Amino acid sequence: MPERVSVPNVATRRDIVLGRLKDWALPVGAAVLAAGLGAASIAGGLADRDRKAQEQAASQSHAATPACEAVDRSSLVPPSGALFGVNLNLDAKPLARYAADLGHKPAVSVSFADFPYTAQERTHLGQAAAQIRADGHMMLLTLEPKQGLAAVTPEVIDALVKDLASINGQGVPVIVRLAHEMNGSWYPWSQQPVEYRAMFTRVADAVHTGAPGSAMMWAPNYAGGYPFAGGQFEAKAGSADFAALDTDHDGALTMADDPYAPYYPGDAVVDWVGMSLYHWGATYPWGENEVPEANKFADQLTGNYVGANGDDSLLPDFYGVYGTEHNKPVAIPETAALYNPTAGGAAEIDIKGAWWEQVFSARTHAQFPNLKMINWFEWDKNEVEVNGRIDWTTTNTPAIRNAFIAALPDWLEYGNGTSCRPAGS
Repeated sequence: MPERVSVPNVATRRDIVLGRLKDWALPVGAAVLAAGLGAASIAGGLADRDRKAQEQAASQSHAATPACEAVDRSSLVPPSGALFGVNLNLDAKPLARYAADLGHKPAVSVSFADFPYTAQERTHLGQAAAQIRADGHMMLLTLEPKQGLAAVTPEVIDALVKDLASINGQGVPVIVRLAHEMNGSWYPWSQQPVEYRAMFTRVADAVHTGAPGSAMMWAPNYAGGYPFAGGQFEAKAGSADFAALDTDHDGALTMADDPYAPYYPGDAVVDWVGMSLYHWGATYPWGENEVPEANKFADQLTGNYVGANGDDSLLPDFYGVYGTEHNKPVAIPETAALYNPTAGGAAEIDIKGAWWEQVFSARTHAQFPNLKMINWFEWDKNEVEVNGRIDWTTTNTPAIRNAFIAALPDWLEYGNGTSCRPAGS
């Protein structure tokens, strides 16, 4: 009978095999793990080195870029020629896109805000400043005290100055067009010359002290049709404002009264003067497509216009008084020519071309040496006066854009973006 051999059970055999495998696997696994950790360590080291190199290069580049400094407001006026700017719907077309379409970065970009402005408007101003920093040069900030002049309190003024100083610190100068068209009768700040001048002076003094990179613009409405009788906010007979506006002292407000001087706050607080001039057409009500008359732009700027829009020859010479006698840089904060896409009449290129040829002519440059800013109104929008859509633009249609670019004279100055480092960064 053969000798009996003891055979281990299945569990015992498994334990033996696993034990042997453990004995073999531990050193091998340790070697593999060590190799993996070494590779990871090398890769991590290389990544860390690259990151540090990039951070060092960025730091060196940052340090090499000069910090932004607020330029003195007097340097905003070009010694010769005029700044070219735009009033642009930034929601429809960012400034970068407009600059690409035009082939130039505009020197001025126009923004609007209530005054006091809301938190949302403050955010929008910051966003506009960022676009100007990259694709422009300076901001023309139009502030509208829609709550009335009394709402412009010292606290509101202080907040404005801080925001202006912050925008200046980003390398973006600001020209504040405060409560424009004050000689009209359609705004809550209209035809209140006594309080208007006082309010403008308070704001200007604070801006001049706390935001030296910002300037102040006084900009009445072109006075054809003055005193704009029947408007909601026209001066009432018997009031102190009415008496101040009755410059010929005949007891009535007419075009024979000076439509600008009663509102002028004074040379000490006004850095720029401005007047928006549009070609709305030939006769009221507007909406027909009509080619502007020859020399209309210059005649309106000097108070010599007599034409289809009426006899405005009683008006003062705005450029002569404020650009020459007061020696202030003159701006056209907004200009364009009306084109109604739904109406017949003259062609778009004929209307707009005739207007920009006047605005940008060599004669304009020679006649108005203190004309230092021209801003095109680049909007396609509904106009209440017309009760319909009006296309004021020059860059949305290739044929119009090409003709407009070809008409831009060499005496215009453009923006270059900002290459400095914002203050505090």
